[in-house]
Amino acid sequence: MKHRFPRCIAVGRKAGSRTPERLGAALVVALAAAALSACNDRSAAANRALYVRTELVQPLDRQNAVTLTGEVQARFRAELSFRVSGRVAARFADVGSHVQAGDLLARLDPAEQQADVDAATAAESAAEAQLRVASATFERQKTLIAEGFTTRVAFDNAQEGLRNAEGSLEAAKAQLGTAKDALGYTELRAGASGVITARSLEVGQVVQAAQPAFTLAQDGDRDAVFDVYESIFFGDYDGDRVSLALLSDPSVTATGYVREVSPAIDAKSATVRVKIAIHNPPAALTLGSAVAGTANRKPGVQISVPWTALMALGPQPAIWIVGPQTKTVSLRPVTIDGYEAGAVIVKHGLEPGERVVVDGGKLLSPGQLVTFDGSPSS
Repeated sequence: MKHRFPRCIAVGRKAGSRTPERLGAALVVALAAAALSACNDRSAAANRALYVRTELVQPLDRQNAVTLTGEVQARFRAELSFRVSGRVAARFADVGSHVQAGDLLARLDPAEQQADVDAATAAESAAEAQLRVASATFERQKTLIAEGFTTRVAFDNAQEGLRNAEGSLEAAKAQLGTAKDALGYTELRAGASGVITARSLEVGQVVQAAQPAFTLAQDGDRDAVFDVYESIFFGDYDGDRVSLALLSDPSVTATGYVREVSPAIDAKSATVRVKIAIHNPPAALTLGSAVAGTANRKPGVQISVPWTALMALGPQPAIWIVGPQTKTVSLRPVTIDGYEAGAVIVKHGLEPGERVVVDGGKLLSPGQLVTFDGSPSS
């Protein structure tokens, strides 16, 4: 009997040698089919219209207003202080007190200054006595020299003594006046009528000359003071008039004009201080009152779109524009003029009548076909 097992093994090796070639060909065909299928899918996706929400650009005639919160302050404020040093013996005013010109605010212990007055008074008395003696001596020498009973040297000495005595008396009087002034400076009085807005001394405290003791907001003109951001000044405003209203009672109103703009920006708050002079302020606008100031911008034509329409083209803001004929979108850079609640004010880049995408822009690419409410393809 013949064995065929070796022949079967040989046949198996020959068939296996052709199997990799067939598998490679099948793999190439499968990859080609997958590539064609992917291309077809992308082509179909590019031609498929995406649904978006759009709006037509409409110009609006509006007059924007900027409203900020500020504080009523006195036009003129003074830092009151003693002109001499000493211990505070009494205080007669506190923060919020309304004082009249000349009212006594505080007093120092006058013991030291009174001692100086007494010493200066005694010095004046001594100088007067010396002057009387010198005057009598001079008169006697004047008589004697006329009769020839004295020398010229003695007469000159008497005359010089009289002049020195007169000078000493004048110095003593001046010293007494200075001492009396210092005694008067132990009383601090208001230089004008107004309201005390700050106090920095207590009874028993030792204060130095020129150390601030009270801050006096003088009666009269009032300012509304606002701390605003520098970007506020970029707007084109309708004059320098500002409408003011009391926050606690909006029925209390007044008008004012820009009186002063700080030339420097505050380093801590990055704001600029603006002072508004209040014209005929009502009595309710007391010092420290919180007020709302409103300034109107010049009227003009503006284009407003929802903030959801705002996209980006590199570092620039941009908005998707829908072509009127092709219904495809293109991304156009725009210039922003300002922001409002839920809207963006476009200064340049859009024209009235153009259709912009306000929702669904994140899924778009340039040249994308879109459909929207009211379009023929929707």
